[in-house]
Amino acid sequence: MSDILALRDQAPGVYPERLEPNENVFDRWTRHATGSLWLSLRPFRAQLADLAKRATALGPRLTDLDDRTLAVQMRVQAMAAMRGGDLAEVMAMVREAARRSLGLTPFDSQLMGAATLIAGKLAEMQTGEGKTLTAALAASVAASAGVPVHVVTVNDYLAERDAAEMRRLFDFLGLSVGIIVTGMSLEARAQSYACNITYCTNKELVFDYLKDRVAAGSRVSKAQLKVRSLFQGRQQQSLLLRGLHFAIVDEADSIMIDEARTPLILAEKGPAVQDAGLYASALALAREMIVDQHYELSLARRALHLTEAGCSALKERCQTLGEVWQSSHAREHLVAQALRALLLFERDQQYLVSEDRKVHIIDEYTGRILPGRTWEQGLHQMIETKEGCPLSEQNRTLARITYQRFFRRYLRLSGMTGTAREVASELHAVYAFEVVTIPTHRPCQRLRPPDQIFLNQTDKWQQVAAQAARLSASGIPVLIGTRSLEASERLSEVLAQVGLPHEVLNARQDAQEAEVVACAGQAGVITVATNMAGRGTDIRLGTGVAERGGLHVILTEFHDSPRIDRQLIGRCGRQGDPGCAMAMVALDDAIFTEHARPLLTLLRAWGRRDAIARIGLTAMRWYAQRAAQQIHARSRRETLKQDRNVDTMLAFAGNQI
Repeated sequence: MSDILALRDQAPGVYPERLEPNENVFDRWTRHATGSLWLSLRPFRAQLADLAKRATALGPRLTDLDDRTLAVQMRVQAMAAMRGGDLAEVMAMVREAARRSLGLTPFDSQLMGAATLIAGKLAEMQTGEGKTLTAALAASVAASAGVPVHVVTVNDYLAERDAAEMRRLFDFLGLSVGIIVTGMSLEARAQSYACNITYCTNKELVFDYLKDRVAAGSRVSKAQLKVRSLFQGRQQQSLLLRGLHFAIVDEADSIMIDEARTPLILAEKGPAVQDAGLYASALALAREMIVDQHYELSLARRALHLTEAGCSALKERCQTLGEVWQSSHAREHLVAQALRALLLFERDQQYLVSEDRKVHIIDEYTGRILPGRTWEQGLHQMIETKEGCPLSEQNRTLARITYQRFFRRYLRLSGMTGTAREVASELHAVYAFEVVTIPTHRPCQRLRPPDQIFLNQTDKWQQVAAQAARLSASGIPVLIGTRSLEASERLSEVLAQVGLPHEVLNARQDAQEAEVVACAGQAGVITVATNMAGRGTDIRLGTGVAERGGLHVILTEFHDSPRIDRQLIGRCGRQGDPGCAMAMVALDDAIFTEHARPLLTLLRAWGRRDAIARIGLTAMRWYAQRAAQQIHARSRRETLKQDRNVDTMLAFAGNQI
């Protein structure tokens, strides 16, 4: 285990962070090629159970210590542990501190998870296993050793909730805790980052880092900042962060894999759009173009480009238009963006239009609105024109970075998730993460009946409603997962038509998320929700629900990644509770029509003969998800490559070597 304290003291630059290596093609190939081999060598996992047992055995020796002595002695032991020493003593102390302050005695599985995080690895812990406390244990040890800790979550609600729930533990140990949420002032952010432990969201953290890079400039040290301030005769903007010391990333696969297909861009408002008619003209021209003749389209890869015939036809068509249209680059870019707006971005799937006629981007993995986010290069304005909304200003890029490059700059990086094994090789290749699977505290009792497949979505929604009615009438709570806002509202209409009361959780009801999820385990309640990935709120069973079989989850469409399916399924059967999860899907679901066309005709011919259909469905699901994951992995590699290419143009957000 590397000495994080030594790395911190030796780190050059504005503040401590790891230098990003200059890798060549061979270096990157070697890391990818050896990823699977490395993951098969797991000596660390074999030590975890023994460490947890030793920490638990040491517990009785600490009961006679007063609170202050326990906290002081823990700081000494934590310093040794963060320098690579034995963790058992300090884990016993933080376990005792949690018992006294929170009234919670950590399970051995939570101690194993915390030790995994401290070692800079990724802990795969199932839903309901207490990841919030696990992260707090690891953060307490690191912060007690004097290492600033960032606990990274996926939304403001979780950052505030987790910090509030664990605050008594941090107060007991004399540690300060800060929270970063949307809308905070720069001064308040700097104060929160100055705390021993800071809870924040991934996007807020990265944007604050980019603000620091812009404020500092490229390859600048603290001394150079002071000199620059003296010569310019004015005070430079203070830096927000103290450095990238130690990060604990919750829902790590969602942040580091799913969201890594898009770079984070820090932008400022540009000039107002001068000629709004350009977008309307581009959309009109795009509607005249013919697929496979003027442009090629791949829905699976979400890729579109004009053909030579399309460029020629466009040139001919634009001869009588204004000056802008005489530039080949301008007209081809405008029409290509118009085609993307028309064909690749659908209302209530990739975005929604609010009551005040503004276009808001929807996170496809969580179903949440991404506040303040816009598409670049005129695409956002093109979609606004398409929907008849007022045009927003175009943004000017100040800095950009990918999650891949950002998180690799931490002196020590760790993470947690319930679903990592499918992408373990990529996590190691990109982030040098070793995935360690932590055993559950209690055996899983979840039932998984055979999946059901229907010929079309109309039949599917009717059968889903019928199944929900039967279960609800028996006092069993039902959680129905949909892939998009549009699908959730379509199912809601079907449930309303048959008189079934229900709750809907999607981007339109995002503010009521915690309240809706908290009630989803009550007897007979029906909840319709878009993807539950990263929602982070456990669904607790109501009175008498366990005796009836627990929460019943219905998955209505397979996601591109089987990890997202597992996250939804994992909402039932938490910590040994009973539960049941099943899939009810249709042949015309998007994942099949986009990624498994070769198998669709054959499965349609089989009809619904159950045995054959189940075999065909399993094969088609595997084929479609494998194809989709390959496309997404290629997209992430291209995003990282593009980020490296613009590094020289945006040096303040790039490599510091």
